Amino acid sequence: MQQTLDWIDWTVLITTLATIVGYGTWKTRGSKNVQDYVRGGNTSKWWTIGLSVMATQASAITFLSTTGQAFSDGMGFVQFYFGLPIAMVIICLVFIPLYHRLKVYTAYEFLENRFDLKTRSLTAILFLIQRGLAAGITIFAPAIILSVVLGWNIVTLNIVIGVLVIIYTVSGGTKAVTVTQKQQMFVIFAGMIAALLIIINLIPDEVSFADAIDIAGATGKMEVLDFSFDLENRYTVWTGLIGGTFLMLSYFGTDQSQVQRYLSGKSMREMQMGLLFNGLLKVPMQFFILLVGVMVFVFYQFNPSPLNFIDASTQTVLASEYGNDYKALQAKQAELFDMKQRLSLEYSKNENPATKQQLFTIDSIEKSYRLESKFLIKKAIDPEYTSEYNTLKNEVATLSSNTESTEYKEKSEALKNLYKDSAKDTQTNDRDYMFIRFILNHLPTGLIGLLLAVILSAAMSSTASEINALATITAIDLYGRNLKEDKGETHMVNMTKWFTFGWGIIAIIIACFANLAENLIQLVNIIGSIFYGNVLGIFLLAFFFKHIKGNAVFIGALITQLVIIALYFLDNADIINMPYLWLNLIGCVVVILVAHLLQTILPKSTNEA
Repeated sequence: MQQTLDWIDWTVLITTLATIVGYGTWKTRGSKNVQDYVRGGNTSKWWTIGLSVMATQASAITFLSTTGQAFSDGMGFVQFYFGLPIAMVIICLVFIPLYHRLKVYTAYEFLENRFDLKTRSLTAILFLIQRGLAAGITIFAPAIILSVVLGWNIVTLNIVIGVLVIIYTVSGGTKAVTVTQKQQMFVIFAGMIAALLIIINLIPDEVSFADAIDIAGATGKMEVLDFSFDLENRYTVWTGLIGGTFLMLSYFGTDQSQVQRYLSGKSMREMQMGLLFNGLLKVPMQFFILLVGVMVFVFYQFNPSPLNFIDASTQTVLASEYGNDYKALQAKQAELFDMKQRLSLEYSKNENPATKQQLFTIDSIEKSYRLESKFLIKKAIDPEYTSEYNTLKNEVATLSSNTESTEYKEKSEALKNLYKDSAKDTQTNDRDYMFIRFILNHLPTGLIGLLLAVILSAAMSSTASEINALATITAIDLYGRNLKEDKGETHMVNMTKWFTFGWGIIAIIIACFANLAENLIQLVNIIGSIFYGNVLGIFLLAFFFKHIKGNAVFIGALITQLVIIALYFLDNADIINMPYLWLNLIGCVVVILVAHLLQTILPKSTNEA
């Protein structure tokens, strides 16, 4: 069932967004030179930098996907950010002093001074590819979900979000992005705090907040730390500290969407304090957002929840030949809910180990019901999938007389994987819909408008940073660097504005053709991990290996990028097991090793470049 917003929610939503766009446009009107437009006139204080850096990273995906991640798998995702404080310290000690001393507009100017123009251009292009894709996804994420939940046209939503961002970003450049992000972060913090308080209030009175935490803990949702070296697990302390550190070093140290935020600082000290502020606050912020998702999970221990949070998909399967099977599954879940509610109340009064085990078992059973619901939806919407599944099922049945045979084991494994794959389809994967569905169904009027403003503000803040950075790189590193004559400040500012407008349009187009992944926040991080390690390795070669020359780095970067893309596809095809966070470390190490090898074997005359 699609939701109709109350006029109060519309008023809150429109007023919030219009104020942010209007204020950003008015406050930063009249940028006359590149220094003002690209570096914001170097007027930002440390708290502005810190909030701007956080707002750039905190897209709508953060609030939609992270809460859904916590609802399904608990708090473990916070380990992804464990490397961030380490990265902030390294960037403050190594990257910022260098950027500040060279007075660069982009991170990649330094690479030409150290290596050559082609290495600078290659690194800039790698950035444009991955950040251009990410910009489209940050628009698409809230648009696809709001379109399904509210019945709004997705193309219209993509255009509205994109145009709002383009208006103030083209007008004021970096300063407009930085100024508006302070307001956006205020809206985000206010909205999420209000949401948590309301959720806690909606839990039965006899269940305290501490009781709610205990109930979540009984089902494994409060397990934050995983010290295992299991490569099957994407999120452990080690992937966060090692893979996460390399990802964060790449993102905050070499990604122009972040570098541009702190290059606008009044001084090197302001830049460093801004990043340290982000390092101290970011992990608690992510913990808080995950906690909101966990509290929604606890809320549904005492209130009925749908098998699938995408209403349109539920209606589709109910109207299909699998409708009766789905209704039977709903009846099973209803029976399970009665037990779950009773046991949760019992556990809140007396933390009995036997009750804890029962709650854990019930949660596991409900997860299996949710997976079964996705399987039925997938069969209802995709006849080819149904045919493939039935064929495999018949083959397994035929081979069941010899369960020890290799063919039987291979077919059985393929059947299991096909069943699990049903959960990844656009119309079955409902993780990213959980929080928005909860907001619309259970939060009071007014707060719904505020939370929708949070989602759209987050989308705007991250998208603005991205198209601002994309335009800067295009203008400074590619267009400006290859001009045969100096066109002057006015020309470069105007061209940067046109590039901003162009990248905004490209982001909207990408959003219109994007598609849901298994989890949107993972998709963004996967895209980054494919490119970031290589880029970070190039910068580390520039910083610490003075004997390595441009040609060795350029060829090594091309080889490394091909290797990382190949590793990702091999993992995706289940040929190897390589959690995507490790691609950051591998990319960094490979480009350094290959560049050293090439420096040794390339002819000296070639290597002088």
